[in-house]
Amino acid sequence: MKKQKRLWITAAAMAVVLAGCMVLQGCSGDKKDEKKSIRIGVVLYRGDDPFINNIRSNLEDKAKTYEKGTGIKVVMDVADSKGNQNTQNSQVDRFLSLGYDAICVNMVDRSAASYVINKAMDADVPVVFFNREPVEEDMKRWEKLYYVGEDAKESAVLQGNILVDLYQDNPEGLDLDGNGKVSYVLLEGESSHQDSLIRTEWSIQTLKDGGVPLEKLTGGIANWDRSQASALMEQWIEEFPKEIEVVICNNDEMALGAADALERSGDSRPVKIVGIDGTPQGMEGLKSGKLFGTVQCDSKEYADVIFEIAAAESLGQNVQEKVELNQGKYYECSQHTLTAESLK
Repeated sequence: MKKQKRLWITAAAMAVVLAGCMVLQGCSGDKKDEKKSIRIGVVLYRGDDPFINNIRSNLEDKAKTYEKGTGIKVVMDVADSKGNQNTQNSQVDRFLSLGYDAICVNMVDRSAASYVINKAMDADVPVVFFNREPVEEDMKRWEKLYYVGEDAKESAVLQGNILVDLYQDNPEGLDLDGNGKVSYVLLEGESSHQDSLIRTEWSIQTLKDGGVPLEKLTGGIANWDRSQASALMEQWIEEFPKEIEVVICNNDEMALGAADALERSGDSRPVKIVGIDGTPQGMEGLKSGKLFGTVQCDSKEYADVIFEIAAAESLGQNVQEKVELNQGKYYECSQHTLTAESLK
């Protein structure tokens, strides 16, 4: 009888312990489901790039809006690599060592993404690359790698069509001296940047396809930079006085640099300058008449999508339910053309 009583007491005790374990597990699960904060690290290739800085601003605004809407606290730390890949690698290492939930990376050198990917995979931390696309082989290595950018060919075709439309409507608007040729110079971004190469190729091809009789005077690499573009343009104005009729630029900053040089030269001819990005500075250039046109990529959409992917991964949510991605990894932001006339 005593033995049966002891067995009953033991069984009852075990039931209590099991029930307690189940309660604790349930509580633990609830805590996981109700995560109240996320930490996101953002690494910029160069913080003084106006387009990238605009994305950064929109990211910070998005984080604040997300906090208010969800009640989930967002800790966002932004690092500037200042164009140095080794610096960027160290910044990525720091975010991973501190246990950030996700990192968003604007690569200095797109071909060096394997270092970031290796480290992120080891730490099991998802990566949202943006603006500078890693090579396809790297992107295929892991399911927690994403890329947000714009279609560089679309940017270039839209830019080229700004000038094609003008020529078809009024050939003298481009052919300023009436010699039957449109003489142009070309300002390119970095030699290794895929967007620079594609923008250069397809802007010119679009002009040719549109029947514009082009004559290339010269071109050069200004690394997306306003002052470098201005210096090159000064040289070209001296080399080809009153010959340059069109300046085709891979981005707005270089377009503004070309406009600065033309203004200093005192050349009053209506030389047409076109850029890409639609930055706030570029928009001011359009309004003031310095630039003829640009292709605007929606930097707010850019930032919203980067953040939504990073936040969803941080919370263990299904990214595909939050953002529609191509091949489960890629998102292309919308673009449209702007001219001084269209702004009016």
